[in-house]
Amino acid sequence: MWGLHFENADPFGLSVSFDHCSLNHSSFYQVKLKKTIFKGCTLHEADFSEADLSAAIIDHCDLAGATFDHTNLEKVDFRTAVNYSIDPEKNKIKKAKFSLTGIAGLLDKYDIDIS
Repeated sequence: MWGLHFENADPFGLSVSFDHCSLNHSSFYQVKLKKTIFKGCTLHEADFSEADLSAAIIDHCDLAGATFDHTNLEKVDFRTAVNYSIDPEKNKIKKAKFSLTGIAGLLDKYDIDIS
């Protein structure tokens, strides 16, 4: 399912979950995805700009090149996700969960070396 534009779906009653899906280049622009489960998915270059992912579970997903811009990520569980880059100054991340090894994805904009 590459390049899907979920922002074009009728939001009334929209409820989805994704299990081992390839959602590369998909757009979730301004989509409400509260409590959505993404399990074992590849989300390369996916666009989550202005989406509401609050309380979502991002379980063992690869987020290489995914865009998070003014996205609500409050209470999202990123502990097993990899390759994400999230700017805490441009996104809501209150009470989101990250692994210690994933913290680097929150500091990418500073171009620092973390060893």
